[in-house]
Amino acid sequence: MRHAIIAALALTAGIAGTPAMAPAAGLTPIIQPRYAAIVMDASTREVLYANAADEIRHPASITKVMTLFLTFDALRSGRLQLDDQVPISRHAAAQRPSKLGLPAGRSISVREAIEVVAVKSANDIAVALAEKIAGSEPAFARMMTNKARMLGMKATYFSNASGLNDVANFTTARDLAILSASILAAHPDRYSYFGMRTASFGKLRFANHNPLLGKLDGVDGIKTGFTNDAGYTQAASAVRGGRRLITVVMGEPTIAARSRDLTALLDAGFSVLEKRARGQLTTVAANLPDISHPALRIMPGHAEGSAEY
Repeated sequence: MRHAIIAALALTAGIAGTPAMAPAAGLTPIIQPRYAAIVMDASTREVLYANAADEIRHPASITKVMTLFLTFDALRSGRLQLDDQVPISRHAAAQRPSKLGLPAGRSISVREAIEVVAVKSANDIAVALAEKIAGSEPAFARMMTNKARMLGMKATYFSNASGLNDVANFTTARDLAILSASILAAHPDRYSYFGMRTASFGKLRFANHNPLLGKLDGVDGIKTGFTNDAGYTQAASAVRGGRRLITVVMGEPTIAARSRDLTALLDAGFSVLEKRARGQLTTVAANLPDISHPALRIMPGHAEGSAEY
């Protein structure tokens, strides 16, 4: 049954080259447990480590990386300007937290909207941006899924701009690593939004939800997320010694576990690169603090989807 569900989702997501279509109503892509992880070289796209990296998961607010990707595309093409006003519709204002909380009829500049989405992860402002760019959130979600296909994200389907719980909003750890590497390559001049430690709107001031910023060597982005369906998720990027790694973990039980595993995987990944430069052959697993480190866990029923590269 599990493989039948994943195969059906693969087809609906367009993996076989078919147009992206929403999953059938009531079909949930998530089979417990939810953990998945990947470590990728941002420049070469080499995967240094993967654990259930192709298993279907909910992305939670990492979805907003794609929302901002399309926003950056619109800025580059001239369809948007940073000083343009983004109106707040009733639909946007009705989104669940985390949100900025502007009432319908108010507006926010594109620049402010980007900062609030990147730092506070405001669902209402993500939807407002979607409506500004595409006219409606469903139309924007179709743009998001089409962009995912263009980037090589073969197992991703976006149904909203925020990442709030939706059975039809799904992805994989591998696809989120591809998304992170792609936005870095396509918009290096705007990637710094994801590394902002704080943002403000009027008298309000917000701290970035990413607890690794300023605490783990080299980390300068990219996005955290949490929903009840997804667990604690995060895509993190760090630079050390002129090399950049992207690490994604999904389905963590707590923020502390998420930070622990991201830290261990990033440290191990950079150790692999350093040792390779000295001519040593090694793996991420061999460079974790111990061979039973939680970041290496293989979930029951998921061993066939887990591998080290």
